[in-house]
Amino acid sequence: MKDIASISKNTGAAPTAKYDICIVGNGAVGKAAALALAQAGLRVALLGMPAPSASAAAPDAWDTRVYALNHVARSLLSTVKVWDALDPARISAVEGMAIKGGTDSAAGNLAFDAYNARVDALAWIVEDSNLNQALDAALKFSPNVHLLSGRAKALQVDADTASLQLESGEAISSALVVGADGAQSWVRSQCQIGIDYRSYKQRGVVANFACERPHHGVAYQWFTETEGIVALLPLPGQRVSLVWSAPEALALELLDEPLSELAARLTSLAGDKLGQLLPLQPELAQAFPLSLLKTHSMVAPRVALVGDAGHVVHPLAGHGMNLGFGDVAALVQVLAERGGHRDCGDAGVLARYARARKEEILLMQVMTDGLERLFGFDFGPLRLLRNTGLNLLDKVPVLKRQLMAHALGRTADKE
Repeated sequence: MKDIASISKNTGAAPTAKYDICIVGNGAVGKAAALALAQAGLRVALLGMPAPSASAAAPDAWDTRVYALNHVARSLLSTVKVWDALDPARISAVEGMAIKGGTDSAAGNLAFDAYNARVDALAWIVEDSNLNQALDAALKFSPNVHLLSGRAKALQVDADTASLQLESGEAISSALVVGADGAQSWVRSQCQIGIDYRSYKQRGVVANFACERPHHGVAYQWFTETEGIVALLPLPGQRVSLVWSAPEALALELLDEPLSELAARLTSLAGDKLGQLLPLQPELAQAFPLSLLKTHSMVAPRVALVGDAGHVVHPLAGHGMNLGFGDVAALVQVLAERGGHRDCGDAGVLARYARARKEEILLMQVMTDGLERLFGFDFGPLRLLRNTGLNLLDKVPVLKRQLMAHALGRTADKE
C-alpha cells in the first residue's frame, strides 16, 4: 500500500490532517475518550458517522436503553465535566439490589445495599439520550477535539504514525488510533485482531413501566429456570426499566404480544414488591441480540481498543458500558504517565494499557458467562446447590464486600 501522505501530495488531494490521537467511533465511550484525552492536553480527532435523526417520540418519553453506571464511570464523567451536565431529574440512584435465584418460594436470595457498602449509591441509572446529549454538549466546547464525519476505508501503520484514509479522499495521521467502533469494530478487523465469539441465543428485551408501589431505589433481578434473566431497574418516580435476557423464541413472543401482557407477566413475577405494572407512554419494547466476545488482544501496533470493540459481555451484571469507561480511564492514565520521550502510540505504553485492563475484563467475562451458564440449566440438584450458595453468600459479609468492590469499581473503596 502506498504512503497516504505521498498520495495526497502527488494527486492534489486534501493534505493529511495530523493529530496526537484519532478515535474511530462516536458512541458514548468514544466521546468520553475524546473529552478525557483532550483534557490531558492531546490533540484529538473524533471520527464517526453522523448521529441518527432525533426520535419522533414525545420529549418526556423515557428511553428503553438505559445504563447502570458505577463509580468508575461517574468519576470519569465528572472529570470531563459531563456528570453535572446530565439532567438530574432523569437519573435514579440504585440504593439496593435484590437477587432471586428462581421464581418459586424456595429460590435463594442475595441482597446488597448502599449503606452497608458505605457508598452513597451502588450505581446510577442513566438513559442513553441523557448521557449522549451531555457528551455532545461538552464536545462542542472542547477546543482540542476535532469532530470529523465520515467513514474510514484504509488503515496504515508505520514506525512513527498510524494513517487513516477516508472514503471522501481525506487522510488523517496520528500517533495512536483508538478503536471505539463497537462489537463489529472496523479498526479491530483492520488490525487482524482475532476474537472468540459465542451467541447466547438470547435477546435483551427492554421496555419501561410505571409501578403501583415505590421501588425505593432497589434494582430487582430474577434468574428464572427456563425464561432467562429478568431485571427491573429503578427510574425516577414510580417507574422501572426492564431488561429481560430471554431465549430467542420467548423474546420474539414478548415483542409480538401487547405490552400490557408483558406488564402482567412482570406484575406476577414481582409479586407484592412493586404492585401492578403498567406500560409507560408511548408503549415501546425493543430487543437486541446477546453474545460474548473476547478479543485476543486489546492493542496492536499504534492501535488501542476500548468499549465493545475490545469486549462484549452478557448484560446480567449491567457492566458493559462501565467496562468501556474503565478502558478510557486506564488509557488516559497510562498516556499521562508515559514520559516525554514516548509518543501516544509507543509499544511499551500500549502494553501497559493492555496489562492494566486484562484482569478486570477477564473477571467480568468469567463472572457473567459463568452465571449465565449456571442458571441456564433447569436441573433439580443443581438448582438446590444454586439456592444454597446464594443464601450462604448473603450471610457472609466478607464475600459480599468483595463482590460489591468489583461491582462498584476500583475507586469505590476510597469514597
